[in-house]
Amino acid sequence: MSVLIGCPAETEPRENRVALTPDVAARLHRAGLDVIVESGAGRGAWFHDEEYVAAGARIGTGEEVYAQADVVVVIHPPADRTLLRAGQLLIGLLEPLLTAGDLADTKVTAISFDGLPRTLSRAQSMDVLTSQANVAGYKAAVLAADTFGGFFPMLMTAAGTVRPAKVLVLGGGVAGLQAIGTARRLGALVTGYDVRAAARSDIASTGASVLDLGGVSASGQGGYARALTAEEQADQQRAMIAAIGAFDIVITTAQVPGHRPPELVPAAALAAMASGSVVVDLAAGPLGGNVAGSTPDGRHVTANGVTVLGAGNLPAQVPRAASAAWARNVAALLGHLIHDGSVVLDRGDEITAGLLVCQDGQIVQPKETLS
Repeated sequence: MSVLIGCPAETEPRENRVALTPDVAARLHRAGLDVIVESGAGRGAWFHDEEYVAAGARIGTGEEVYAQADVVVVIHPPADRTLLRAGQLLIGLLEPLLTAGDLADTKVTAISFDGLPRTLSRAQSMDVLTSQANVAGYKAAVLAADTFGGFFPMLMTAAGTVRPAKVLVLGGGVAGLQAIGTARRLGALVTGYDVRAAARSDIASTGASVLDLGGVSASGQGGYARALTAEEQADQQRAMIAAIGAFDIVITTAQVPGHRPPELVPAAALAAMASGSVVVDLAAGPLGGNVAGSTPDGRHVTANGVTVLGAGNLPAQVPRAASAAWARNVAALLGHLIHDGSVVLDRGDEITAGLLVCQDGQIVQPKETLS
């Protein structure tokens, strides 16, 4: 009996992505898996029901997807947990710090990409955080260019020479490096900054300048930055306020998993920027952001004319490319978990152990990772 993979429509506001694309549905079908997709699930990313049917998938209602599927693949945790059933496997970016208890109560088996050991080479094809961060970094630079009232590249015209925009990217992870690369391709003068020494080297390797704010280093586990101490954060902010006024565009990307993002651009730094400047905060979310006053999907202009964009879910604004990358990550994970027509959860496997949140009504992640 074949494993049935189900893909419901996303219910989060302004979420246009879908967890399975027709291309990946066809790949799963060729691998001997059955697929059921909620009608209209791919509409926001311009994938139509007819394409899924042509790929070998069935189309059903959301209730049918949850009622019939052995494995449900999503992007966000389902809003209606009552649709889940005991023993069902749920795969997505499930925010286990917030949802583990609720998911355990449904007795569903939950696998969340949040826990993927990202430094493990064989896990990289499953890494939705990296694939979506690439999309977010690209879109952040494009959004900044669209919002800025000037040109990104230097232009020499009959009316005179226009200087290139000066862009500062805070954070040298995947999103930051993609933002740096995109802004450079658009012709801007780009500078990057990160508290991690290795990330500063990555920034320099792109050809961008590296902002020097002193000797603070904050490398953490899994390639993330650790949270700065209060003293370190104060020193960093003083240096940032002194430096930031020289830039037309600031893009911030720094996050600490499961915790409030560090405030990298305080109100005083915004006040030091010139009128017409733009700040894009990729970390804006329910827990806060990197920029004073930024809100998820929010836009406001400060008293001195700086536009602040809270852009915590930019991949949803590039839904076709983001969905394609996400679905390929899902397919790689399913290939890792499904063997001979059955789902195999080997807790001795480093990937499975990192991903598994709850099973049989019990939270199985180490307690300290969910606190």
